[in-house]
Amino acid sequence: MKAIIFAGGVGTRLWPLSRRSSPKQFEKVIGDKSTLQLATERLLPDIDWKDIYVATGERYVSVVNKQLKTLPISNIISEPEARDVGPAVGLATATLLKKFSNIPIIILWSDHIIRQDDLFRRILTICAKTIAQHKNKIIFIGQRPRFASQNLGWIKFGKVVFNKSGIDFFSFEKFNYRPDLKTAENFFHDGHYSWNVGYFVTTPAFLWNLFKIHQPEMYKVLSEIAKAIGKDNYKSQLHKLYTTLPKISFDNAILEKISPEDALVVSENLGWSDVGAWEALKEALQATPSQNVIQGKVLVTDCRDSLVYNYTKQMVVTIDLNGYLVINTNDVVLICHKNSVPKIKKLVENLSESENEHLV
Repeated sequence: MKAIIFAGGVGTRLWPLSRRSSPKQFEKVIGDKSTLQLATERLLPDIDWKDIYVATGERYVSVVNKQLKTLPISNIISEPEARDVGPAVGLATATLLKKFSNIPIIILWSDHIIRQDDLFRRILTICAKTIAQHKNKIIFIGQRPRFASQNLGWIKFGKVVFNKSGIDFFSFEKFNYRPDLKTAENFFHDGHYSWNVGYFVTTPAFLWNLFKIHQPEMYKVLSEIAKAIGKDNYKSQLHKLYTTLPKISFDNAILEKISPEDALVVSENLGWSDVGAWEALKEALQATPSQNVIQGKVLVTDCRDSLVYNYTKQMVVTIDLNGYLVINTNDVVLICHKNSVPKIKKLVENLSESENEHLV
């Protein structure tokens, strides 16, 4: 089996740590390793370095190479510019198609935490063996929900189709994206919904055919790029053609159009968390909601439910904070209530059009 880890997003909700020059997946948000390093290492030793691929922006290839020294440089799939996840998955599929058309591939993301590493690897192995027997299927791997999240996508699944090595495989019914609170609470208590973490297992051939059926114009362009792979003109063709692709999410382009008969769902407690925003990072690392999460040279007094991250040598001292985020970098200090995180994205957008654009 092969694994593709996507590491292309900028992550404005983790600003000011995450910037265009060094997005969140390359920064140390958990201990001394980036989430990209953690995402790669949790696959070992079940998946060898030679079978791991990283899809990223062209400008970040050197960063990936520096952080993942054992990864073959040829296993870094670079996009000339960001065109959203739909084209990114298409390019990665085209890259693996020729050599590994019917080999199981696992699609993963670089900015997540998984606490149940052993269970996760076991599920990946079982799913890969299942796909090897059912090459025209796609298996979605979901996190059993811990609460009624309005900020995540949900997968609805039906009855158990079969069980392999203690893992239930359910029938797939539909996706639902970012429901309102009441709907999310209904999903949470229903027992037939899982958080959609974006992980799935399939084959390049099956994925390629989905592009052909559901995105014929994109498929034509990707096919031209695929013809050039391994040839001297690949780089020029990639730059010429990839930039013409539409900016569209993979969910909108492909996943929402998948027939339920073609999919299965695994829903387990992986200890998964998305750390794409500061409040999500706190939720992932805290033992209890009232606990403070700190990193760096920090001193907290009479504070609760707060996250204080200091990336400088200067001491950061906080007193009487309740539910606050404090992020101190060399050129920006962010202080806000954790419920105000959605405003960070808008703030960053405004900075892009000002004299402070260099901070984005």
